[in-house]
Amino acid sequence: MINTQNQFGRNAGVVWELLSKEGSLPIDEIANKTHLRMYETEIAIGWLARENKISYEQGIYQLAPTNLTNCIGTNAGVLWHILHESGKTSIHDIIEKSSLPIQEVYKAMGWLAREEKINIELD
Repeated sequence: MINTQNQFGRNAGVVWELLSKEGSLPIDEIANKTHLRMYETEIAIGWLARENKISYEQGIYQLAPTNLTNCIGTNAGVLWHILHESGKTSIHDIIEKSSLPIQEVYKAMGWLAREEKINIELD
């Protein structure tokens, strides 16, 4: 079984390292340059947002105090309530119940993973 908590933390470190070297980048370049899948990049961004290390402006992410709490933090709260009420559930059910775009669900998952509030099982 993969320890997703450790993996998500490592991926966040990879994204942080890239942005510290190269500066501001759009998400697709972050994914390409880190060789992470897009969902892994989104989870890493959520993790870094919870750590108050990443901000977003006009399609670009950069290392700075986060301005994503209202967005990702709020979505993490929605996700947490769904999981609290439903228990173990699939990503598809979360998307359906939350009405959030899948990208925002992944970022919220990263936020909650950093808080150690969710366990994720990969098939």
